[in-house]
Amino acid sequence: MEKKNSVLIVDDERSNITVLRNILGPLYTVYASCDGEDALETAEEFVPDIILLDIIMPEMDGFDVLQKLKSTDKTKEIIVVFITGLDNVEAEERGLSMGASDFISKPFNPTIVKLRVEMQLRLLNAARSLQTQANTLQERTDHLIRVQHSAAHVLSSLVEKRDKITGLHIDQTSKYMEILINAMKASPRFKDEVKDWDIETVVTASRLHDIGKISVSDLILNKPGKFTPEEYEEMKKHSIQGESIIDDVIANSGKEAIFDNAKLFAGSHHERWDGKGYPRNLKEKEIPFHGRVMAIADVYDALVSTRPYKEALPHEKAVEIITEEKGKQFDPDIVDLFLSVAEEFKQV
Repeated sequence: MEKKNSVLIVDDERSNITVLRNILGPLYTVYASCDGEDALETAEEFVPDIILLDIIMPEMDGFDVLQKLKSTDKTKEIIVVFITGLDNVEAEERGLSMGASDFISKPFNPTIVKLRVEMQLRLLNAARSLQTQANTLQERTDHLIRVQHSAAHVLSSLVEKRDKITGLHIDQTSKYMEILINAMKASPRFKDEVKDWDIETVVTASRLHDIGKISVSDLILNKPGKFTPEEYEEMKKHSIQGESIIDDVIANSGKEAIFDNAKLFAGSHHERWDGKGYPRNLKEKEIPFHGRVMAIADVYDALVSTRPYKEALPHEKAVEIITEEKGKQFDPDIVDLFLSVAEEFKQV
């Protein structure tokens, strides 16, 4: 059964309360108070949907009651309609400016009272209904985002399980990406590029930058040494394969931000600023911004990590190498940003 709306009638004359109760009682749950203090206590306890509030009352008038109602979190959203025998424009202006929604004149016309109260409650109920729908939609959206992020983590874990050599590469690079993106958000130089980026979504998407490796042969992927030229050419295909895998995901799930971002990371993180990268030999700002950022996180992690064919380099040496590649392998502006947060990379 649908819950009735509730009305609090506040008037120091009991005859007025009786009249209004007779008009509204069959339609709503009705509470009543004969003075301001009791009205405030009743409003705090029951939180009615609407208060019909007399202006002229002893000790605490309607304006004082309205002010106290609006100053308390629990009661500030209650609709207040003044009931008054005054024909006073100044009083009406004052009440409306303080937050009253309407005025009902005495003596009461039952039809007018019903219509005025019904109008206010109809607006309130419509707003509540819209809020409920918005909350439901938000819950569904949040759930979908959680599912997408979970799927991204599962897919990236497939790469880690197959690629036993790179170890924690995906976790490490995602942490470096978060450092870089946070710095970009705070930098006037990069604010336009990242203004629409949701950090959690983009960082999670970056975990899929090597998803194409699941299509690479285990013999190559886990080779305990340097690649032959032929093996290297096979490994380089993981960028295009990564784009293709994510395209399949998008085709089946629709265009979602996390996978749109992931495709850019997968396809462009091995491009070079000087045009000598792969898979498309893109140059400078032809390279998607995602790829230019990911390139630094990816290379830094490779430099400071142990591989079967090399020892891990110290942080300082990795920073030196990346600095030397400024304007060659890497976007010079992003290198400058990296240098400003390099100590945070070291802490990771």
